Amino acid sequence: MAMITTRFHNKNIFSAGKSLAEAGKVLIMLHGRGANSESIISFASHFNVNDFALLAPQAANNSWYPNSFLAPPAQNEPWLSSALDLLSEILKDLNDQGIESQHIYFLGFSQGACLTLEFVSRNAKRFGGVTAFTGGLIGDKIYSENYSGDFDGAPIFIGTSDPDPHVPVERVKATTQILRTMHASVTEKIYPYMGHTINQDEIDKANNLVFDPKH
Repeated sequence: MAMITTRFHNKNIFSAGKSLAEAGKVLIMLHGRGANSESIISFASHFNVNDFALLAPQAANNSWYPNSFLAPPAQNEPWLSSALDLLSEILKDLNDQGIESQHIYFLGFSQGACLTLEFVSRNAKRFGGVTAFTGGLIGDKIYSENYSGDFDGAPIFIGTSDPDPHVPVERVKATTQILRTMHASVTEKIYPYMGHTINQDEIDKANNLVFDPKH
């Protein structure tokens, strides 16, 4: 296994909910720029995840990468690759412990939503589900060659404001198209003048579409 030559994000993970040994499902939660793992994991109380193990990795200096997600990817390196490597390591650890990918869920807000979408699109498989509150695929343009795999119908919810000060609606729509070509079951909801926040309708949709126990 190749070593990460430059590692900015250490495996510093805040956990809550059920233990991995007793949980049937795992939710990986990614905080936004300037926030932290404890703040995002406290948000889990709004979702139907009582039977989940909750994992929230902490970004170095509270940021997954330094510049806008719309910057050329090289301008966010090596932080971006380090963040993606960290998520790969977490996913592998869970799989090695017998937790199948179809029982692993992802949730992120803002910068954390961008990282969530970038990671799952680079590693598409039948995840349990993905929730992205205000995010899109990373780069000055869509680098479709980076994305591979098949979501096999995995539910994905993306909610955002129009306009949003950080995430253009056009990038959200382009992201949705990519995810659908990779066979994700995507629900995209755009809220006029919502602001850079999360509203109750988004929470309800995530619960109904992603965290529905019938999935």
